[in-house]
Amino acid sequence: MSFKISIDGKTIDVVEGTTVLEAARKLNIDIPTLCHHPKLTPFGGCRLCIVDIKGIPRPVTSCTTPVSEGMEVTTSNPEIERLRKTILELILSDHPYECMTCERAGDCTLQELAYFYGIKDNRLTGERRLYSKRDGNPFIERELEKCIMCGKCVRVCDQVQGVSAIDFGYRGFDTKICTPFERNLDCEFCGQCVAVCPSGALTGKAWQQKGREIGVREVETTCSYCGCGCNLTLHVKGNEVIRIDSKEDTINEGWLCVKGRFSYSFINSPDRLTKPLIRIAPKESSEFGLRPMGVRSSEYNSAVGSQHSALFREASWDEALDYIAEKLKAIKEKHGPDAIAGLSSARCTNEENYLFQKFIRAAAGTNNIDHCARL
Repeated sequence: MSFKISIDGKTIDVVEGTTVLEAARKLNIDIPTLCHHPKLTPFGGCRLCIVDIKGIPRPVTSCTTPVSEGMEVTTSNPEIERLRKTILELILSDHPYECMTCERAGDCTLQELAYFYGIKDNRLTGERRLYSKRDGNPFIERELEKCIMCGKCVRVCDQVQGVSAIDFGYRGFDTKICTPFERNLDCEFCGQCVAVCPSGALTGKAWQQKGREIGVREVETTCSYCGCGCNLTLHVKGNEVIRIDSKEDTINEGWLCVKGRFSYSFINSPDRLTKPLIRIAPKESSEFGLRPMGVRSSEYNSAVGSQHSALFREASWDEALDYIAEKLKAIKEKHGPDAIAGLSSARCTNEENYLFQKFIRAAAGTNNIDHCARL
């Protein structure tokens, strides 16, 4: 069943069960939100998405209100904007003004809305929530003073990850997002909660003081940790990756695991191989400077500046591939195809693993093929 409704004078047909907020976004009408996420159940906690509906005497939250036939919606007028600004002031009245040093400055929905509504000095004052204890987990920085109780972290942990590592605790003014018995966060550390947080309450500990928006460029790539092929957005400053996230319009819909989101320090390691290496045969030792007898390896490696230089030499990809083909062909001719075996990787894509097993079976001529996931 579909309904015909009017939003700000524009008519649209939407299916039953669609919310007013979803219908408005289909018409490219912007309604501010803090607690809403398209992949999570409606919450209606921040109240910023209020709209007027003809026949209803008070504003209603558009994210929780389903459409009905003939509905006439007004998303913005002076009274609604006044109420939204007041709601935002109430949220900010218990929020630290630390944008100068906050990790999320420039990428914070709360900050952007405060800018849009011109909130410089809050006229609302009162008791503030202060927390002296800091969470000792290794990956996620949790600053509860900056939490606005939108509940997005709780819902994504429950509805997307199915972990339920955090929830609302206590009541009234003392309400906060916490772990069971307020212990240190101990979960999968996927960071989905960090991805959906609209303020600076949740950030990555590895991101601290590495850079925010200025001078940071985005590089789109594919995660190399497994064969799922998740899309990553690398945030690069200079020549260093300072943090990783993923966009919602990707194959993984913006969700990542702990390795994809937080395990990126290896990218910046000076020990990474950047060219193929070919092992040096004994007869090549004089040409490439293998360690002379009587000289300690530590002294030799220190002298040549690299642990690998005593055993390998750099080569081009063409040389390395020709070398491999030559050696495999020689082994096959001398010992037969079953003298060759292939071990594939879970970090490759399904397509790459298919090509590898095809190469081993069809080109090498053996069924000696296995996969590292069996280990």
